[in-house]
Amino acid sequence: MSVTVTASAETRRLTGSAAFGDWRADRPGVVRLIRPDDLPKPGATASSANVSRVVARPAAAAPLVPSGFKAELLADGLSGPREMRTAPNGDIFVSETRAGRVRVLRLSDDGSKIARNEIFASGLSQPFGIAFFPSDKPQWVYVANTGSVVRFPYRDGDLKAEGKPETVVSELPRGGHSTRDIVFTADGKRMLVSVGSGSNDAEGIKSAPSENSETALGASSGYETRRADVLSFNPEGKDARIFATGIRNCVGLAVHPTTGDAYCSTNERDGFGDNLVPDYVTRIREGAFYGWPWFYIGNHEDPHHAGERPDLKDKVTVPDVLIQPHSASLGLAFYDGQAFPAEYRGDGFAAEHGSWNRAKRTGYKVIRIRMKDGVPTGEYEDFMTGFVINDSEVWGRPVGVAVTRDGALLVSEDGNGTIWRISH
Repeated sequence: MSVTVTASAETRRLTGSAAFGDWRADRPGVVRLIRPDDLPKPGATASSANVSRVVARPAAAAPLVPSGFKAELLADGLSGPREMRTAPNGDIFVSETRAGRVRVLRLSDDGSKIARNEIFASGLSQPFGIAFFPSDKPQWVYVANTGSVVRFPYRDGDLKAEGKPETVVSELPRGGHSTRDIVFTADGKRMLVSVGSGSNDAEGIKSAPSENSETALGASSGYETRRADVLSFNPEGKDARIFATGIRNCVGLAVHPTTGDAYCSTNERDGFGDNLVPDYVTRIREGAFYGWPWFYIGNHEDPHHAGERPDLKDKVTVPDVLIQPHSASLGLAFYDGQAFPAEYRGDGFAAEHGSWNRAKRTGYKVIRIRMKDGVPTGEYEDFMTGFVINDSEVWGRPVGVAVTRDGALLVSEDGNGTIWRISH
């Protein structure tokens, strides 16, 4: 089945208060730039509960993509497809988190259809992140469960896992934010694993400097120990360290193909109103602290933790790209193909799962993270929209993004269990 709906090439650039919009203004080509100085005060608007109702995709509904691009339904009937990774041979590995399995999709020669659809591994515990190691000629497929990291032996083209998984990291914090993503650094020496917080805002914690603070700036303690962090291990799961801290829920991890920088796609905290706190996509630096729970977006102090950590106020790293609050930024990938126009190469794509806690919903789209000379400009652009039907109903919730070997972009959404292929 092929669906093509394109938007005009006209670009709208929204800054300041105008950048805090909702789904009604979303359309391919709309560019937003949110700066730290644009943020309202906590409580400027009431905090809302506005959960969307997912319905079957109406016959006339289709994603909107920019002029010159085409969106096609590649796969449907999947069980909550989440994160996706492209194997070196072109196979697409998809985590079906609720079903506890990883699926493999082999594409046809032209990439437009599914030639094989197999369960690679099942019986997993809320799997999300997937990574191949070594990246060029992998011998292993790593899977990040909610409480562990496991790996399966892998030979090029395997559609079924051989044998039981080997546990590489036996204990990751469980509960709370449950997704764990996984990537290897560009040199292949380190495995990064994201672990979200166990709470919204570390409620009830009155924290003095952590016992880990000398080696991990801003590390949390108590029930948030080793949470709201990106952790680092070697490929064998040893040499455990805290790589970066204060990242409330880094759902998507990705490594830029030319700079080698590691990036997080992050869900920030709720409860401060419609336009706080921005989600973000950012480079993550080893030893850097990104604020949670004491501060947000630089030295903005969290009112729930006022006066608790003055020692950290001027040590918060400001994220690169601020995204409309409550968008629920999930999967992240960088475009390393050749099929899109040249200006897309090296840019990022992030899946916005969509708000449940904003008076007028936001998210429910895929955005393009604009880069210049390998560095984010701070702007992001609507790339794939059209999943929202009205103020109460949606038919799609984007989760994963992946670039295929032929240069198309795949988008998974777990509302109706589909994967879409965007080509140029």
